[in-house]
Order: sequence, then structure tokens, then C-alpha cells
Amino acid sequence: MSKRDYYEVLGVQRDADLGVVKKAYRRLAVRFHPDRNPDNPEAEERFKEAAEAYQVLSDQEQRQRYDAYGHAGLGGGFGGINPDAFTDFNDVLGNIFADFFGGGRRSRTGPGQGDDLRFDMEIDFLESIHGMETTIRVPRTETCAACGGNGAASAADVTSCSTCGGAGQVRYSQGFFSVSRTCPTCRGQGRQVKRPCPACSGQGRVRKERGLSVRIPAGVSNGARLRLAGEGEGGVGGGPPGDLYVVLQVREHPDFQRDGDNLFCMVPITFSQAALGADLKVPTVHGASILTIPAGTQSGRTFRLKGQGVPRLGRQGRGDQMVTVHVETPRRLGKRSRALLEELAAAEGAPRASGPGLFARVRDLLS
Repeated sequence: MSKRDYYEVLGVQRDADLGVVKKAYRRLAVRFHPDRNPDNPEAEERFKEAAEAYQVLSDQEQRQRYDAYGHAGLGGGFGGINPDAFTDFNDVLGNIFADFFGGGRRSRTGPGQGDDLRFDMEIDFLESIHGMETTIRVPRTETCAACGGNGAASAADVTSCSTCGGAGQVRYSQGFFSVSRTCPTCRGQGRQVKRPCPACSGQGRVRKERGLSVRIPAGVSNGARLRLAGEGEGGVGGGPPGDLYVVLQVREHPDFQRDGDNLFCMVPITFSQAALGADLKVPTVHGASILTIPAGTQSGRTFRLKGQGVPRLGRQGRGDQMVTVHVETPRRLGKRSRALLEELAAAEGAPRASGPGLFARVRDLLS
């Protein structure tokens, strides 16, 4: 039976580069691999055909001979796949055997690190500014103290797996191709347990809830993650535990808004304070601070209080607080206040008035 054209086998153009050839081979190898198509001779032949085509087209010298003379240029006909070439095939295929067929490059599955955990924690705005220490309770699995994570009642109850001989994997041949798979008996552990540990029912891990102390540094922001090393899920088979990540959610503050290390707030002032100037006691996250308002200050002007912002996380110093003043117009006036404003209006050359005309004049004056 005549061989098909190798470019046709892989479904690529004759000028395809090596990257395209590799990609085409990966696609066919996954589709026709014998382990995905048991008892299917046609799939096995397609897999062999694709591997043979890749072996030729991925080698520059062989590809040149094939392009010039066809199959006859390969030493009188290509006699099949060189078994040593599967080292290169594994590099091309990456981890698809492990992903699809349960195999892998490790000879066995030993103790594994536990999974990382996430704990969402809500804190107050001022707690994020000043930092704090608190205790959280985290449910998690831990390595069983009774068996040390091996799942056996005693050391004598652990024996080498009878199926894989302790290797954790078994090998079988499918036509020309030899495949390694995780041992179905021990699931890659390479060992078997005669009597399971009564404390963990042979699982090697137990479910517990622990109280953990968490120190939140000053200056953390919304969404910050704190890593607690070794406080995650317990390891598999006695392996090391994972880590715990505490994700912070900071509640909003009614008066302060944060932008990086700076804080912003708005402070109301009277018309007389804006016109004559004043020393205001302004709230900050670090206590009250005096802000000097110069005479003639306009509504909406912003002042800076240096060093009254957020502590710079991991650095020295603090950001600033930006204070925007807002001149408030009184909604009700006493007789004395009304008389003073009328006197002011007269001094500015405005007609003496009362009622709505006066308030319109004051509104224009403050705008």
C-alpha cells in the first residue's frame, strides 16, 4: 500500500514552518492517540502515520530529501518510526499525555503540597489606615496527627503496591507505542494501606477550624492580599501545607475618600470666614489639625495638609490630606444677621432691600 504525502497527512502546506508542523502534529496526536481510541486499529494507524510524518518534516535534512525525491529519497523508503524519536515527540506534545491520558513525566505521585486558601475579611476604613491585629477562624483540612498523613493505622500497615511494584505507574503497549499511566490500584502513591487510620479514615487529613492571628499593616488598601505561609490546606500524603491569603475589603468612610496615599474631604465654612479668613479645626484620620483659611477664599478652593494622609505601606512617611472648603449660605437669618448683610449690601452700592432681593444679592456675592 502506497504511503500518503506527509504534508497531506498533517494537513499543512509545503512551505509550512516548524511551528505549524508541530501544532498540526499535536492536534492529530491528541485526536488519534491509542489511549483515547482503544481497540480502534484505524486510529492507531492514523497516529503512527502522523508521528512518521512529523519525524520527517521536523528534521531539516530529511525534509529536504523528501521534498526533492519523495518517499524514495528516505533511504529507499521510510521503514517506520524510530523509537528514539519519541523523546522529541514528548517535547512537542508537552503535557497533553498527562492531561488526557493520566500519564506524566513523574514516575510516581509522592507527598504533595496542600491547596492555597482564600479568606475574605471586611475591615473599617480607619483600621486600614492605622493597622490592627485580629483573630480569624478558618475551616481547613490538616495533616492527620495520628498517622502523619500516610492514612495507615501503623507503619506495618503500609506495603508496596502489588500492581505497580511501588513505581506509581504501569506501562502497557498499544501497537508500536508504549504508554505509562497512573497505577489504578494505588493511584500513583506506589503503596497500599492494609488498615486505614481510624482518626482520618485513611484519608491522611482531617477537617478542623483554627483561630489564626492576623496583623494588618497600616496603610493597606481595598483588595489587598495578606499571605499567611503554611496556613492553607494540609498536604497530601504528609506533604507541606498550602498558604492562606486574606483578601481585605475596606468599608467606605462617610467623610474621607482615598486616592493612593492621599485623603480628600470637604469642610463647610461661613461667608464671614471665607471673606475675613479664619483658623479652622479640621478633622483628619490622625486627629484634629488647624487649617488657616486666608481672607477672600472662594468656595471650592482646596488646601493641602501635608503628612495627614495614609501611611505609605512598606515605606517611610505618609501622604497628604486635601481639604476642599465649601461656603454655606444660611437658610435662615436672625434680625442682627439680616441687618449686617443689608449694611454690607449698601456699602457695596447695592440698593437697600429685604426679602427675596436681598437673598439674590447674597447668592450672587457668594458665587
